[in-house]
Amino acid sequence: MQDKLPLAIVSDIACPWCFIGKTRLETALERYGMAERVAITWLPYELNPEMPEEGMDRTRYLDGKFGPGRRKEIELKLSEAALESGVTFNWAKVTKSVNTRLAHMLVAAASTVQRGSDMTAALFKAYWQDGRDVGDLETLVGLAVEQGFDEQAARDELANDELRETVIGLENHAREVGVTGVPFFIVDGKLAVSGAQPPDVWGQVFRQVLAAQQPQMPQF
Repeated sequence: MQDKLPLAIVSDIACPWCFIGKTRLETALERYGMAERVAITWLPYELNPEMPEEGMDRTRYLDGKFGPGRRKEIELKLSEAALESGVTFNWAKVTKSVNTRLAHMLVAAASTVQRGSDMTAALFKAYWQDGRDVGDLETLVGLAVEQGFDEQAARDELANDELRETVIGLENHAREVGVTGVPFFIVDGKLAVSGAQPPDVWGQVFRQVLAAQQPQMPQF
């Protein structure tokens, strides 16, 4: 059986463009017959590494980052992009900006049993559509249980210092190799795709990568 194409996704649950980018990629995978031909790995990145563990009011955070009164403008732009991509944001429920370190640890733990994509999808939905506090320990344990994981095992993973250091190391490595924003995709270990690209761009990427994998005819 042919090996699957590795596709690493550097992402943050607190990044709305990452949610859009994930959905656009999934659309492309189905459209171009690649859904069963790729092996996705989720890698952590914190857009706001200095965010307090308890998070902060989202309007106050956006005012501080982009200037007072910009929240509605930002949300309108995101909603327009989301509408074209099949994503729904429930802005009325997203009242808190969160620290995502524990969420990344949960994804890393789920990834050890090939459930990283399932957990990531659940976290995006929980935050951006259900307005749940995905920086909160109890919320994350509840999400893990909803995804079929043992409650005590989830608590143990979220208190695992070794797993925490692994996540921090991966975040630092991403910055060291030049990742300055997310989503960021690495296809087949060598081709970088930055941003929430539309499905037709992914179609070009898949064709380019698959063409490069074709064996070369010997020269006579």
